[in-house]
Amino acid sequence: MSISKGITGRLSLMMFLQFFIWGGWFVTLGTFLANNLNASEAQKSLAFSTQSWGAIIAPFIIGLIADRFFNAEKILGVLHLLGALLMYLMYNAADFATFYPYVLGYMILYMPTLALVNSVAFRQMDDPSRQFPPIRVSGTIGWVIAGLVISYVFSWDSPEGIANGMLKNTLLMTAIAAGILGLFSFTLPKTPPAVAKGTKIKLRDVLGLDALRLLKDKNFALFFFSSVLICIPLAFYYQQTNPFLTEIQVSNATGKMTIGQISEVLFMLLLPIFLKKYGIKKTLLFGMLAWAIRYALFAFGNSEELVFMLLTGIALHGICYDFFFVSGQIYTDSKAGEKYKSAAQGLITLATYGVGMLVGFWAAGKITAYYTLDTGHDWTSIWLLPAGFAVLVFLTFFFTFKNETVEYDK
Repeated sequence: MSISKGITGRLSLMMFLQFFIWGGWFVTLGTFLANNLNASEAQKSLAFSTQSWGAIIAPFIIGLIADRFFNAEKILGVLHLLGALLMYLMYNAADFATFYPYVLGYMILYMPTLALVNSVAFRQMDDPSRQFPPIRVSGTIGWVIAGLVISYVFSWDSPEGIANGMLKNTLLMTAIAAGILGLFSFTLPKTPPAVAKGTKIKLRDVLGLDALRLLKDKNFALFFFSSVLICIPLAFYYQQTNPFLTEIQVSNATGKMTIGQISEVLFMLLLPIFLKKYGIKKTLLFGMLAWAIRYALFAFGNSEELVFMLLTGIALHGICYDFFFVSGQIYTDSKAGEKYKSAAQGLITLATYGVGMLVGFWAAGKITAYYTLDTGHDWTSIWLLPAGFAVLVFLTFFFTFKNETVEYDK
């Protein structure tokens, strides 16, 4: 079936706001914590890890509820409205001890919405591998706009802005956007529970074990565990890139980081072609290899004559993210039974943003603290470690995963 322009526009705006919110505060979180709240590397890891705890909880609570009890768009609206309140409290926090409970609560509410927006979108489609990328690309544009606003409109991440504590305004901006999306969500296409009312609920349903059945498929299990492992190096990017660029004095660091999302727009549109021509295996492998190349560029680049290496590493984000994570969402959706699509999306969220990144944030904090010098950090050593790990995951996946075609029952 084709999607009407009206529904396409609403789904696109949903994606735009969903990722404007995330990009509006999470990119600069490490820099904010260090400069506004005087947080240690351990405390920064603790704050970033709240994303993972939210992702771990997501598939077992919200995904299952969306599949069985309440419309997904209504749950989405309630979660974002509550998130707006918590983000405002984060904006007013004076120290890390006050900030942490709010960011933990916020991430427990926000991470399930990643699965819910996918569920709302996928339920309107009959060929997500073709129809989803053009809608999802609006989310990437939202992330880009957030970064450009921070760097080039308000200069909150400039040396003067950081010194004057202006990065806290990213939290206020995000709170406003979350409130808007919360209200807008109630106007989205109705996405009722896929499971009929009156269906007997068993303990395995409550625990989400129906989605875990996907792991019986050897190929999906390999993909699932590779997703966990590749997210260990991914965590380094989220936690350390903005502080890294700021420390080595790259101007407008947050704005320049949006180069990655701009490339994501291009590769998002190319993704259906790659999936059709090369299959899911090669597409996923392209994404994994790009992580290793990116971190090697970070390790040996600098803010002067070799700044092009840093910008190239950032630009690889389109391949890093789209070819592994977005194609992974499409692959997961094709594997899931009709009744458990939300739970299946929650499962992949658990693998990527949950378990893998929880380990990754912890490792990033430990490694960064270990390579902290009197004058800053030994960034070459810090970046080479996740680069090497990404190569190991790439080789393991290359030799074990069998290629297959992403197909949907018509």
